[in-house]
Amino acid sequence: MSNNSQGPVKGEAATLGSPSGSTSSQGPPLSPSTTSKSPELPDELVQAGWSKCWSRRENRPYYFNRFTNQSLWEVPVLGQHDVISDPLGLNAAPAEGADATLGNGQRKRRSSEEQGAGPNSFKRTKVEPSTPISPSTPGVKPWSSAPEDKQAQTATPPTPTPSPAPSPAPYRPAVIYWDLDVQTNAVIRERPPTNHLPPHPEIELQRAQLVTKLRQQYHELCHQREGIDPPRESFNRWLLERKVMDKGHDPLLPSDCEPIVSPSMFREVMKDIPIRLSRIKYKEEARKLLFKYAEAAKRMIDSRNVSPESRKVVKWNAEDTMNWLRRDHSASKEDYMERLEHLRQQCGPHVAAVAKDSVEGICSKIYQLSAEYSRRLRQTHLSLLQDPPTEVCASPPQPRLVYCYPVRLTMSTPTLPRVELHFENDMACLRFKGEMVKVNRGHFSKLELLYRYSCIDDPRFEKFLSRVWCLLKRYQVMFGSSANEGTGLQGALPVSVFEALNRQFGVTFECFASPLNCYFKQFCSAFPDIDSFFGSRGPFLSFSPVSGSFEANPPFCEELMDAMVTHFEDLLDQSSEPLSFIVFVPEWRDPVTPALTRMEGSRFLRHQLNIPAYEHEYRSGSQHVCKREDMYYRAVHGTAVLFLQNQAGFTKWAPTPERLAELTAAYRPSLSRTSSLSSPGPAHTATGERDSAPKPSERTQSGVTSSDNNNNNGSDSGSPQDKLSAV
Repeated sequence: MSNNSQGPVKGEAATLGSPSGSTSSQGPPLSPSTTSKSPELPDELVQAGWSKCWSRRENRPYYFNRFTNQSLWEVPVLGQHDVISDPLGLNAAPAEGADATLGNGQRKRRSSEEQGAGPNSFKRTKVEPSTPISPSTPGVKPWSSAPEDKQAQTATPPTPTPSPAPSPAPYRPAVIYWDLDVQTNAVIRERPPTNHLPPHPEIELQRAQLVTKLRQQYHELCHQREGIDPPRESFNRWLLERKVMDKGHDPLLPSDCEPIVSPSMFREVMKDIPIRLSRIKYKEEARKLLFKYAEAAKRMIDSRNVSPESRKVVKWNAEDTMNWLRRDHSASKEDYMERLEHLRQQCGPHVAAVAKDSVEGICSKIYQLSAEYSRRLRQTHLSLLQDPPTEVCASPPQPRLVYCYPVRLTMSTPTLPRVELHFENDMACLRFKGEMVKVNRGHFSKLELLYRYSCIDDPRFEKFLSRVWCLLKRYQVMFGSSANEGTGLQGALPVSVFEALNRQFGVTFECFASPLNCYFKQFCSAFPDIDSFFGSRGPFLSFSPVSGSFEANPPFCEELMDAMVTHFEDLLDQSSEPLSFIVFVPEWRDPVTPALTRMEGSRFLRHQLNIPAYEHEYRSGSQHVCKREDMYYRAVHGTAVLFLQNQAGFTKWAPTPERLAELTAAYRPSLSRTSSLSSPGPAHTATGERDSAPKPSERTQSGVTSSDNNNNNGSDSGSPQDKLSAV
C-alpha cells in the first residue's frame, strides 16, 4: 500500500496527537535589556523552545532556547543545540576539526563501528528527522546527566558575545546502536486503548520478589523430587511458552493457561533424568559420565515403585556396565560413548516411565504457585489505583487505517513514588527502596528519547524515572540472576544489518524487541504495560498490520515460534497490500525445528538466505549494561534468513540478487572488531550429537553452551532474539 493511496492514513506524529499548543505557556525569557520582540520563527523552532530576543549591548537580535539556556546569533537549525528534537546531539554541528563540508544540522549520524570500518561497509542515506512530539508544558529535567547540565539549568540566559563558546551538549554516546529517526511504514487499523494496569514501583518490587521466590521453589522441587539442578534457562523458556497461551492479567507471571503442565518444562526436566549429559571432550570424561549414568539409573529404580520387568532390565544393564568398566581400562573414548548410548536406549524408557508423574507434579506445582502469586499481586495493584478500573466494551473494528502507534492504556497512572538517580562513571543508577538497577548512560539517553517520542501523559517527565526503574527491574527479573542468564532473550542483529534491511527492503519495524535493544522506535515487545511508554506497539501475536516491511528475530521457543509462523501466514493471507516479514532463526537441522520446516514449505516464502556459522555476529542481549568489548560475539551456528511476502510485498521489496548481496555483506563482522569478538564455545552437548556441528541453546549467550539447552528437540529458547518475545 503506497502512501499516496492510503487516503485517511496519517503520519505517526499525527496519530499520536500533536502537542497541545504550538507555544508554551511560558513567555520568552527577558533579555538583558529590553522586552524581546515577537517570535518570528517557524512553528517547529517555537515548539523546540526557541525564541527571538534582542541584545542591547550588541544592538542586534539573537536566538535563545528556554529548554537548554543556549544562545545563537544565527537562526537555529532544527536539531542544532536542541535537546528536544535531538537529545542525543546526533545532529549537532561538528566539533572543531570535524568534517567541515557538513553544515549545521546536516552531519550524518555516527551510527556504529561497522559503518566506517571495512571495505564492505555502506553509507546510508540520511533521513531527515520529522518534528518530534514536544511536551505540552515543557520543564527542566528533574535529573542531570552531567555536571554541566546542572549548571545550565540554573544559569540565567547571558547576553551572547560575537563568538560564543559552544554550550555544554547533552551526554552523547560514543557509539549509537539505534536509529530513531526512521519513520514507520507499518499500517494498522485504529485500535482502542488496553486495560493493562499502569506500572508502579511498589508492585514491580513485589513482582520481582515473587518471581525470584518462584525460581527458588522450582530449584528446590527439582532437587527434592529428582535430585537434579533445574535445566539452565528452563524457567525462562517456561515463561515464554506459558505466555504464548496465557489469558491471565499479570504481564510476567502465568495464571490462566491450558494445559497446566508445560510441555517445555516437562520435556527439559525429563531430559536431565537420571543425570544431565554434557558434551564430552576427553576419554576420562566419557568414562566418568558412563559410570554416573549407570549408578543413577540403578539408584532411581531401587528407590521407586516400578514393575518387576523394568527393575530387572535397568539393574542388569547398570551392573553389566559397571563390571565392564572395572574390567576394561584400555577402552577408547568412542568405546565409552558407544556404551553410554546403548545404556540410554536400554534404560531410558523405563527411567522416564518412573519419573513421569513426579515431573508432571513439578510443572503443575510451579504453575499453581504462579497463578496464586499473580492473583495476590493484582489485588495489591488495584488497591493502589486512584480510580478502580472499569471494563471497556470492545468497540467494533475501525475502518480507518493509520500508521502504527504505541499502545495506550485506559487507566491513568497514580502518583508514583520517588526514584533516586545518580551516575557512576558511565552508568546511570536508579534506586527505589534499596533496590538498585543500572543502565549505561547511552541507553539511558535512548530511553529518554523514546519516552519523549511515545509518552503522552507525562509532559514534565515527572514519572519518567519511576517508569525507567520499573522497566529495568522487569527485564532484570525476567532474565534471572545467574551470570549471562537470559541474555539470549534480548540479543540483536548488528547495526549494519538493520541499515541494510531499511535501505534495501524498507524495514522500519521489529517484531520482537524491547526498549533496551530496539533499533527502530517502532517495535513489538512482551510487556505492553511498561514498554508502551517507550514506544512498544504491544505483543506481536496481538499486533495485526495491514501493510509494511518487518524484521523478526524471535526468542527460540518452540511454542512461540509455531505461533509466530501461524500469525505470519494469517496476516499475509488476509492482506492484499504490500506486506513483508524477514525472519532470522538459527539453522538447526539436528533435529530440524518445526517452525523452520513450516516456513521453508510456506507458499509465502520468496527466498531463503543461509549465513554460515562463524561468518557473522550478533549484539549482546546485555548491551545496556555490558562493556563495549563484550558487545558483539561470533555466531557458532548458521542463521537462516527467510523472506515471507505476499504478492504485493514481493513486488515492492523483492529479494533481488543485488539486495541480497548487500545484506550478506552487511552481515560480515567488522574488521575493526574481528580480533576482539568472542565466540561462545560449544562446551557441552548431548551424547550422540556431532562434535563438528554443535547446537547452542542460546544464540546470544556469551558464555559456553550448557547441555540442558542442547537436548530440547528444538525447544531451546536461545535465538539471537531480537528480543524478548511479544507473547
